[in-house]
Amino acid sequence: MQFSKGHGTENDFVVLPDPDGSLDLTPRRVAALCDRRRGLGADGVLRVVRWGALEDGPVPVDSVEWFMDYRNADGSVAEMCGNGVRVYGRYLEHRGWLPQGDLALGTRGGVRFVQVGADEVSVDMGAAKVGESSTASLDGQAFPGVAVDLGNPHLVCVTDMAIGGLDLTNPPGHDPALFPHGVNVEFVSPIADDTVSMRVHERGVGETRSCGTGTVAAVVAALRHADRTTGTATVDTPGGRLRVTVDDDTTTLHGPAVLVAHGEINPDWWDALV
Repeated sequence: MQFSKGHGTENDFVVLPDPDGSLDLTPRRVAALCDRRRGLGADGVLRVVRWGALEDGPVPVDSVEWFMDYRNADGSVAEMCGNGVRVYGRYLEHRGWLPQGDLALGTRGGVRFVQVGADEVSVDMGAAKVGESSTASLDGQAFPGVAVDLGNPHLVCVTDMAIGGLDLTNPPGHDPALFPHGVNVEFVSPIADDTVSMRVHERGVGETRSCGTGTVAAVVAALRHADRTTGTATVDTPGGRLRVTVDDDTTTLHGPAVLVAHGEINPDWWDALV
């Protein structure tokens, strides 16, 4: 059983090639793989599977071969992962499975179109849906924010507070009526010189060094906070720098995607995790 390890601005993933959908990828196995002491360690798992071989996903689109079956570090299924999409594209390139032209990639958040370049991978993330105003709570303090949907839910809090001092060990509180399945919470500095800083607590994972969909949500909310609806901004995360373009009808995420290792999983270890 093969695996690869990759990251996008230090948002890291175990990549499992499974073109024919033969792996029994249980939540327990995912959680063990992602554990940084008893497994390989990662923020999530990317199963590289042909859409037609996926048993529990959305109805396949005829022109789309590959599907990103993404799991959070706790084993739960997630709709989308912007950094994961870019690492997935880099992996297809590595295996020689990348089609000519743009890659159309199936996800539970919809089809995404990916361009794999030498230095960066760009992905059309689709239109961001700005929802209701809401509040995140952290250490007894309330942070006003806004809901942003990018195929997965975000609560973005633009704040003048120095975000580097926030303790994101525990999940920030949120309105369960608005986010019944949990939410990714971003704390973002106001936009200045077309740059924002961001930290994020991802549902089912914890604080991560970066979050692709979170950076897009952060720029959408920061532009809105500055009374703008479109623009391009750099996002500084603890794991590195990304770039986001917000247009009238879509958003685009640009950034590095790196494969760092390839190997094999011990079958005895895997089989014991039933």
